Amino acid sequence: MNTGNNLLYLLLGAMLGAMGVSGWLSERTLRGLRVVRAVPRGVPVDQDFRIRYRVTNRKRWLSSYAVELEEPGLPGVAFLPGLPAGSTLDAHATDRFVRRGVYALECLTLSTEYPFGLFRKERDVVLPGELVVWPRTDRSVPGEILGGGDTPASSLSAGHPASGPRGEFRNLREYRSGDDARDIHWRTSARLREPVVREYERDASEVVWIALHLDHPPGADAEAAVEVAASLCARAAARGRSFALTAGPHQVEPGSGPVHLERALDALARADFGTPGLPTLPVPRDRAVLVTPGPSVPGFAKVIRTGGTASRRDAGEQPSGGSSSGAAA
Repeated sequence: MNTGNNLLYLLLGAMLGAMGVSGWLSERTLRGLRVVRAVPRGVPVDQDFRIRYRVTNRKRWLSSYAVELEEPGLPGVAFLPGLPAGSTLDAHATDRFVRRGVYALECLTLSTEYPFGLFRKERDVVLPGELVVWPRTDRSVPGEILGGGDTPASSLSAGHPASGPRGEFRNLREYRSGDDARDIHWRTSARLREPVVREYERDASEVVWIALHLDHPPGADAEAAVEVAASLCARAAARGRSFALTAGPHQVEPGSGPVHLERALDALARADFGTPGLPTLPVPRDRAVLVTPGPSVPGFAKVIRTGGTASRRDAGEQPSGGSSSGAAA
């Protein structure tokens, strides 16, 4: 007692005890958590987006505190300050991609420094998924390429193509998101107890066929070609025009409207350059617009070349470039 050794032992025991309690509490905090990830249908390149995590604490008595949720490779971190036992809360992380493509989500990392901040404990949760990063659609494209005039905004209903001739009746099919409610066949829908719509043959002369030439190495010019093709699709959708897209193995049949535009952007996000050969089209080449980062190809109605001009953005920006096989955050 004269030397004070007992006091040192008490301080050492208290410190070791605090470390043990910290490890036990942080371990229990990360246990019993169920996470459901919700990602957007598609992510525009170079724009902020949010990933939502719905976290459920399945423990009966213990709450979880100061839980961080992080996707490996992404800078955004979602944070839950507290999650009582048996409750469910949402957390959000904000991220941004600078290149189009498909980003694979394989696992989610849960971490906490609760209760004393002495240690950081992590736990990986297998949670497969993917993020589709769409190319930009605001590049300037010549208006005469699409032909026709702009459809007045007042004649377009939200999410539906412009009114007008629909072509020859083809068959009935199940309702898809974005279909015009006027095409619903009510008698068949009542009999099958699910919505069914009429499908019409479209006049091929009214369809804007867009072909992306992928027989070129990846690079800034190739990415510029993707953005030009996406801008053509967006311009056609805004005008209420029917358009179709071919990008290597990814084909989008003729259609119109915002939902059809999303299908085209999905195909462009997945396009990989280096695919040999010319685009395969179900119509003659003289009905299609070719977008290529290389030399001009004869036989097409219009040819848009981006080779040598990809470094000049509409507003003086620098292109992000890069391969489409994996989007970079």
